[in-house]
Amino acid sequence: MPKAVRFRTTGGPEVLVYEDVTVGEPAAGQARVRHTAIGVNFIDTYHRTGLYPLPLPSGIGLEAAGVVEAVGPGVDYLAPGDRVAYAGGPPGSYSQARLIPADRLVKVPEGITDQQAAAMMLKGLTVQYLIRRTYRVQSGQTVLFHAAAGGVGLIACQWLKALGCTVIGTVGSDDKAALARAHGCDHTIVYTRENFAERVKEITGGAKVPVVYDSVGKDTFMGSLDCLQPLGMLAVFGNGSGPVPPFDLGLLAQKGSLFLTRPTLVTYTAKRADLVAMANELFEVVQSGKVKIEVRQSLALADAARAHTDLEARKTTGSTVLLP
Repeated sequence: MPKAVRFRTTGGPEVLVYEDVTVGEPAAGQARVRHTAIGVNFIDTYHRTGLYPLPLPSGIGLEAAGVVEAVGPGVDYLAPGDRVAYAGGPPGSYSQARLIPADRLVKVPEGITDQQAAAMMLKGLTVQYLIRRTYRVQSGQTVLFHAAAGGVGLIACQWLKALGCTVIGTVGSDDKAALARAHGCDHTIVYTRENFAERVKEITGGAKVPVVYDSVGKDTFMGSLDCLQPLGMLAVFGNGSGPVPPFDLGLLAQKGSLFLTRPTLVTYTAKRADLVAMANELFEVVQSGKVKIEVRQSLALADAARAHTDLEARKTTGSTVLLP
């Protein structure tokens, strides 16, 4: 019987339980996937704590790679034996096998390993929509990306650099600053000892930046607004330090008719055609060597609680995968 990590109540990492599960045959529009590698993401901790509520009891995890074992009626674009990966969809990737809507699966091309695929889908697709759709960056622009040494940040630094951008990244330590610079970040700001808004002004000669990508949330929100040029955009795509509190909308006018958006991967990949196109662009940039996917931590599926503990303590860099 396959194993999975589930939780029955919200709380700390200790609520995660490794247990037997039953996986049946796929219904119409479904596929059964045997996982070979599972991605760990900060949004998983939001589900576990209840910040993003799920009906309980629940599986957890939104990203994995594996092999199709069976497909249900109506699925003619996948077949048993196909290597596939996914990000998003119903939670439950922390498992050895599962049923999943087949239209959420994309085929993994040759040259990309299962661990890379599991580590790149959610983070890489997030970067894709942020820099190619939410605010489509142009060569020669300077951008600010918070948490530049994280899983999303390291992909973003490389991809932005490949597009001809100058990248300013915030990080939490000197070691993380070195890591971000090694992945294309031109200027690093250690936010624990530097005022990042003031440093952005210094780096840009007072011009500031047209876009800020912010997954930190509460602690960086106001400073991020202060980094923007008039008509600039702040894309808040995470809550690493907690959700942004209510604020006076008039601040956007006062600070230069700014744009603010709270995008999600779910919205951008809602249509299968968009999902496939986004994944193909991600696969191409990785296969070209312009973006390297580095799995920097790997643990057994049974050690999911430890993975969450390390992630929330900011002990991790790059991507973490669980191995079933």
